[in-house]
Amino acid sequence: MNNDQKFVNPGKNQSVVVDGISYRRLCIKTHVITNKDNIIEVCEKYAKPLAKAGDTLVISEKAVACTQGRAIPLADIKPRKLAHFLSKYVKKTSAGIGLGMPETMEMALRECGTLRILFAAAVSVVGKLLGKNGWFYTVAGDRARSIDGPCHYTLPPYNKYVVLGPQNPAKTANEISAKLGIGVAIIDANDLGCVILGSSKGAPSDETLCKILKDNPLGQTNEQTPMGIIRVDKE
Repeated sequence: MNNDQKFVNPGKNQSVVVDGISYRRLCIKTHVITNKDNIIEVCEKYAKPLAKAGDTLVISEKAVACTQGRAIPLADIKPRKLAHFLSKYVKKTSAGIGLGMPETMEMALRECGTLRILFAAAVSVVGKLLGKNGWFYTVAGDRARSIDGPCHYTLPPYNKYVVLGPQNPAKTANEISAKLGIGVAIIDANDLGCVILGSSKGAPSDETLCKILKDNPLGQTNEQTPMGIIRVDKE
């Protein structure tokens, strides 16, 4: 067995082939990351010893956001009536609660602005009438898309928090890259797809990264692997 097998989460394949190139995905287990951590120091501790030239480190946006103090206790969020109303019409999926609860919708209203969320909701209605999904987030943007609410599988203590998207993800990716000497990308991934929020020089294109991470190898339940290394498989 290849020693890298220990970095594979259950139900996921270690390697994938994208556009004729084989990539290995090495998931990295960490402690539970909080606002007491510095994301650069976390990456230096867990990822740097494993990194090789040409690698790309991918990091969950949630991990970055938590170190930035972007995890908000549910008890501190007082949703307005509009948030209660709009959240009732959000489609629930297996990938997470999204904006389908008043607290997450309230934070979307604060993050994106009331007018933008209302416009996104109106566009979404038109999309549904035409049999099209996803128009809400196309209009609302990554700030809304990146908001995570607690689900039954959410790792404590974040089962009692709403986590917002990270601030300045591209800047953060470049700062981490400068320390580690490899490409870095901050990703918003779940079992339905992947969005690259920010990446540094040396990382594959957003399109290629999304193909490599299509099956969400980092997982989204209790894996506790908020980062991983993407490596071209030369064997």
